[in-house]
Amino acid sequence: MLYSINSTHDATLKSWVTSANDPNSDFPIQNLPFGVFTRPNGIDAVGVAIGDQILSISACHSAGLFEGPAADAAKRCGGSTLHQLIALGRKHWSALRIQISRLLRDDTMVGRKAQKLAETLLVPMTEVRLSRPIYVGDYTDFYTSVFHATNIGLMMRPDNPLLPNYKHVPIGYHGRASSIVMSGTPVHRPFGQTKGDNDPVPVFGPCKRLDYELEVGFYIGQKSALGSRIAIEDAEDHLFGLCIVNDWSARDVQRWEYQPLGPFLAKSFATSLSPWVVSMEALAPFRCPAFARPDGDPQPLPYLSSPENEATGGIDLTLEVFIASAQMRAQGVAPLRLSQSSLKHLYWTPAQLLTHHTSNGCNMRIGDMFATGTVSGPDKDMRGSLLELTWGGKEPLTLPTGEVRRFLEDGDEVIMHGFCQRPGFRRIGLGECRGTIVNG
Repeated sequence: MLYSINSTHDATLKSWVTSANDPNSDFPIQNLPFGVFTRPNGIDAVGVAIGDQILSISACHSAGLFEGPAADAAKRCGGSTLHQLIALGRKHWSALRIQISRLLRDDTMVGRKAQKLAETLLVPMTEVRLSRPIYVGDYTDFYTSVFHATNIGLMMRPDNPLLPNYKHVPIGYHGRASSIVMSGTPVHRPFGQTKGDNDPVPVFGPCKRLDYELEVGFYIGQKSALGSRIAIEDAEDHLFGLCIVNDWSARDVQRWEYQPLGPFLAKSFATSLSPWVVSMEALAPFRCPAFARPDGDPQPLPYLSSPENEATGGIDLTLEVFIASAQMRAQGVAPLRLSQSSLKHLYWTPAQLLTHHTSNGCNMRIGDMFATGTVSGPDKDMRGSLLELTWGGKEPLTLPTGEVRRFLEDGDEVIMHGFCQRPGFRRIGLGECRGTIVNG
């Protein structure tokens, strides 16, 4: 069941943390994403982003600011990950979110009490390091943008861009969880085996067609048993929250190795995640209908269909990609926006992805993640990868410094942003996901 809009989404709410009231802030009081931060002394703690500050959950609990289920949830926030909190379930997540909202408001008694304790409760983001909030056990990457799939297919199979199964079944593959890294971690240019069209034999060496993929990842918040299936009506109960994902891709390696079993070393060298986990509840005002399938497209099979999913299974989440070359940064040139797309363009909804993933009895564990695959829209400036934007390198991009890019070069930094906005509600953001290419 989807979350309902409640008091925490009220656009008129103001926080005594003044930076949260900036209309351009990713983290107003209406958002309240969870994360883990590391203090200079090396101690990890669970916190909530509010403006340019982090609210320490354990400090609030020690000050007696929580009660009932929220207090029980706060007790589980003393470690170095969100796993213990997530394990409590949806009732406790929501209770904690509601009480955090109240204690950060500028018009409540508990808010005024908390404000007096601000020096104890708050930590400036600039003074800590954001750590991995959830250790992903299993990671699945899907292929849910029909626009991305069509673009790739047109390059490879101009006469038959979409394979027959694409519009019937969500396509995915099992990714490598061990190489998931946090935003800001340098990405080493991978080595691999490649073969050009005119080469007699393959060669081994550094990737020459390194790319990014703009994606969103969903964290599993409720486990399922091996042999069981998650019905589409129950799928959203199993989702805790989401983050930005950059699925770095070695296109030349991928081209040589992907048949007959799909992605392998071209994808497993690094996957970057943004550090804040925006809860599914925070997204309640920004739900939208599932993708409107054109006339002639098959309708989802019954196990992938429900009235609620059709009406509100989509998410109107805007995603942007920027690039800043080493030369741009040295000259003080602002990052160049390459594309802007939206999660509403995905052919399959998050609930459909999770339902299909477990339809064979595959079990889910708390902290597992699945990603959407590249989020591309119908227009050229909505393409979520360089492979699409440069059409396989045939249409290179020119940066403000005059540099030309077909694919990523050493020193290039890729920055991804995500945000939701809708009239009558406060804009909320996912923060950013950064990664800089370094020589492998």
